[in-house]
Amino acid sequence: MLPLIRAAERGGHDVRVATGPDLISPLAARGLDVHAVGPSWAFAWSAHEAVWADPGLPEDQKMMDGVVALFGTPAVQRLDDLTSMAAQWRPDVVVHEVLEQAGSLLAHRLAIPGVVHGIGPMFPFYAPLLSAAGSAIGEPQLWAQLSTEQAVDLCPPSLQPDASPPWPQVTTVRPSAGERQPLPPDLADALASDRPVAYFTLGTIKNADASDFRTGLRALAGYDGLVVATTGRRLDPDELGPIPANAVVAEFVPQASLLERADLLVSHSGSGTMLGGLVYGVPQVALPRGTDQPDNAALLVRAGAGVLVAPEDYGVESIEAAVAAVTGDPTVRAAAERIRDEIAAMPDADAAWAGLAF
Repeated sequence: MLPLIRAAERGGHDVRVATGPDLISPLAARGLDVHAVGPSWAFAWSAHEAVWADPGLPEDQKMMDGVVALFGTPAVQRLDDLTSMAAQWRPDVVVHEVLEQAGSLLAHRLAIPGVVHGIGPMFPFYAPLLSAAGSAIGEPQLWAQLSTEQAVDLCPPSLQPDASPPWPQVTTVRPSAGERQPLPPDLADALASDRPVAYFTLGTIKNADASDFRTGLRALAGYDGLVVATTGRRLDPDELGPIPANAVVAEFVPQASLLERADLLVSHSGSGTMLGGLVYGVPQVALPRGTDQPDNAALLVRAGAGVLVAPEDYGVESIEAAVAAVTGDPTVRAAAERIRDEIAAMPDADAAWAGLAF
């Protein structure tokens, strides 16, 4: 959402960013007027994990109860904080990401426009999911309100889901790989060579199993180039075991600064990572873990820009084979570069902001 925030700032608007307390520091460091609302992500995620740990719940029920724990109940708490903020500083429009229900509820209560901002493909399943989550938190009219909002869609044409989008009023915007930040000096030096570069990440959410990192690193030990791996959380080096000679491991690396140099992306296919790689035309190996990642991966494979390793097949040999398939088939890179060109042709954030009607 940062590109649209920056576009609104450039347009002369007074922009406040409301988010969980976990993100206050990194967003304040980017010069944003940021305010903590609702519980922390860690608190919400622990409630979500408790749902999935219940052996007595069927899979479908776990999915819905997990959504309510992660996005529904916290939205009620966020709405209280947002309402207090709006009493002192009344906005003229509320832009919220696709699963952030408190933003839509606030816009409705203030009788001002709401804009829903995609985080990846606008999947049809958002409609029943958000409708059920709204009912669970005592807001049965939520989807009726949310579905009438203008939508900002950052998904390029080749990755659009087959079914009709949940929102009829859509403004497209070019996705971003993130704001560029300096790389650590040692990594910048390593990337200065002409060696091929593979970026390996399992994201920042469903990345709790250190053995999955060990498996991925072992699978990439034979890669003919530099492997940059990010854990997304603090890990004891002993948990990772021996690091292959061709690999550099860090907790976090600025994605945009790395992906512009990458030749291969091996990832969980989270929306930001997958689209960030395609901004630079990087072919991919998809290792989806859950949430929307399997759907993202399916669209990536359908477009020819990547190869899938399904969760049940996750292992050294299967990842090695997928890496060989991607690096050995020029049509995969050609498909990724085609999507890169589609992205470049999409309206930038300034054009998208100007095109919204409110």
